[in-house]
Amino acid sequence: MSDDTPPEAPRRSHGRVAINLSRQPSDLMAGPPRLKGAWTAKVITLFPEVFPGVLGASLTGKALDSGHWALQPIDLRPFGEGKHRNVDDTPAGGGAGMVLRADVLSRALDHAATDTPDRARWPVIYLSPRGRPFDQATARRLAKADGVTLLCGRFEGVDERVLQDYDIEEISLGDFVMTGGEIAAQALIDATVRLLPGVLGNADSAVEESFSHGLLEHPQYTRPAEWRGHAIPPVLQSGNHAEIAKWRRAQSEALTQHRRPDLWAAHLKTKP
Repeated sequence: MSDDTPPEAPRRSHGRVAINLSRQPSDLMAGPPRLKGAWTAKVITLFPEVFPGVLGASLTGKALDSGHWALQPIDLRPFGEGKHRNVDDTPAGGGAGMVLRADVLSRALDHAATDTPDRARWPVIYLSPRGRPFDQATARRLAKADGVTLLCGRFEGVDERVLQDYDIEEISLGDFVMTGGEIAAQALIDATVRLLPGVLGNADSAVEESFSHGLLEHPQYTRPAEWRGHAIPPVLQSGNHAEIAKWRRAQSEALTQHRRPDLWAAHLKTKP
């Protein structure tokens, strides 16, 4: 092919790809194209190689490949100090471990924010065991944003000043401690991405699952109709959709009351 041969026109099935201007040349093999306006997760981490991880599989992986959402791991190390790109230092006042430096983190955060000027539409979150518990309502809130920037901690955490100066929201997966925020970040992204339009094959799945109405999900069954002496509840095979809905609601309420009394108490407060 000669240099003056016109390029082949893109196929319509590829959709509209968002294009961002940059001083750096684009790596055409870096990942799938992003559809214009697609929800994007930027993840600041010392271990960018662990992404997409499980996010690259199943429905989230297919949606990532099709450009319905985008993932941008940002390696924290290049923003480090000195020849060795140090990112941490000893805790002020003494103590064990190391703390991620505020000046290093600020450079990474500023880099992540270059094309996300509207903080109201683009939350910045630090995955932290002292944060507010992550729940389905938070996933729905994040899914309505344009995207999210996630800061993955390591060692003893991050300098408090950067959290305050950037007004960073802290979110926790639960009352336990992990070695870093990467697994928590993937869990948060997964829970959020599956709520985006076009990601789930059946949109009703996101409506009928646990926590969508403040209750745990009802039990599920499928073929065979009888297994090891256990039969599917007859109502589910009756074809009476009103009775099936009534049964499922009763099961959800019973499970929630037994297993999650905290959710049940909150549910009772919302009932008219």
